[in-house]
Amino acid sequence: MQHRKRARIWGVAALMVAATAATVIAGCGSEKKSGNEVHNIIYLLGDGMGRTHVTAARQRFAGANGRLAMEQLPYVGAVATYAVEPNSSKPALVTDSASAGTAWSSGVKTYNAAIGVDAAGKSVPTLMEQAKAAGFATGNVSTAEITDATPAAMFSHALLRGCQGPTFSESTCLPKKSDGGYEAQPADKTLVTPIAEQIARNRTADVILGGGLARFEPEDQKALQDNGYRVLGSMGDPALKAQTAESQKVATAGDLKSADAEKVVGLFNRGNMTVTNARAALPASAPEKQEPTLAEMTTKAVDLLSKHKDSKGFLLQVEGALIDKRSHANDAAQTLDEIKAFDDAVAAALDFAKKDGHTMVLVTADHECAGFNIIEKGTFTNAEAVAPPVNIDTGNPANNSKPGRDGKENVKDPVRSSGFANGSTDPRNFGPATFRTPDDPADVKDGSPEASLWLTYLSGNHTGADVQIYAYGPGADVFAASQDNTALYTKMHKALLP
Repeated sequence: MQHRKRARIWGVAALMVAATAATVIAGCGSEKKSGNEVHNIIYLLGDGMGRTHVTAARQRFAGANGRLAMEQLPYVGAVATYAVEPNSSKPALVTDSASAGTAWSSGVKTYNAAIGVDAAGKSVPTLMEQAKAAGFATGNVSTAEITDATPAAMFSHALLRGCQGPTFSESTCLPKKSDGGYEAQPADKTLVTPIAEQIARNRTADVILGGGLARFEPEDQKALQDNGYRVLGSMGDPALKAQTAESQKVATAGDLKSADAEKVVGLFNRGNMTVTNARAALPASAPEKQEPTLAEMTTKAVDLLSKHKDSKGFLLQVEGALIDKRSHANDAAQTLDEIKAFDDAVAAALDFAKKDGHTMVLVTADHECAGFNIIEKGTFTNAEAVAPPVNIDTGNPANNSKPGRDGKENVKDPVRSSGFANGSTDPRNFGPATFRTPDDPADVKDGSPEASLWLTYLSGNHTGADVQIYAYGPGADVFAASQDNTALYTKMHKALLP
């Protein structure tokens, strides 16, 4: 496998993208907009969060008649999420986060794994680049590595989402050919430049908060500082070829609290940030306890961006990334806690928007993950059954299908399930996860048959289901529709950069 150090020619291509972005918004001044217009957009993304994820979290934390913060936004719509095949317009019905992120950040359909490029692999400007060129402050927040697909789609361009850094490799940065080799490097070297290197040099986002410190190197920190950023923690020792946990210093919640610069980078974990459920169980002395919550990062990002001098307003993207990652693992307990942590961030954004009066808040998802579903109390999943479900209705034979089954084998197979599973601890366990809700008696416990919320998964991967969108603020009613994910870009662009 061929390896080489970073592709240094990326800056020229990045300037070309910035120029394109500037052209789109040419003629815009730097003065604040007036009247009942949108000055700010806070775009919150629950990665992998389908409609049932929201319903289950509501029932778990607020009860059947309660509402999550996101459900209190006045306008509700639906979003289609499909991607396309490379070099074509043929739909790929199940998207990944990269193609979905490119759809709402750049308004184009692209292939799975593509970041900031169209289906032909050509770079396209992002809304964040356009907002920055138009005089807006910008921010990007995630509980994943900040180089991961969803945050990356707003402020980088790559042929493959795996090209995160710190160094270039063919296997992560170049698509494969049919003969098993790799495509030739494109003329636009930005597209094969590690995403971490792009982020550290393109100045697209003013506030960058999340995980992924291991993707960056000391020279990235120097580049950021040369461009006026305050870097919380340390990206490592310049004398070392490869950075380690010992040479790098993650930022902490305390660092974030004291940060007061207009440009701030805070990376709080060398990988993804710690799962909420797991962090809560750690002793107070654990380093992970020093990570801020998503709500705290959101609040701080809004505070910093809203204080930018001479800006027209701000664009902030916030991702609750671990909803998806725990759904892939079929871990219902941790998934629910991640939805709650994300909803707390929504509440923080909404609180600011209500006071401000000129802020649009959008809450949606890139795709649904794993076929999360609520099943009737006392039932078992098809995966636990000896045979498929009954399709003979003795009460109304007209409902029966052919060929019929008598249902005698539609029983639970004990070999395929060891009982209730609130986490993915046993690969043989297909049993539903059960949770108490505020509507249950006080003595009902999670993981018991008496708990009223029974949850299960269809798969360990994404699905092609539409996702919901909740909207608040001036002009937000346009999102109360059934729409394609590319329309989110068009509508946000029109609201912020008319």
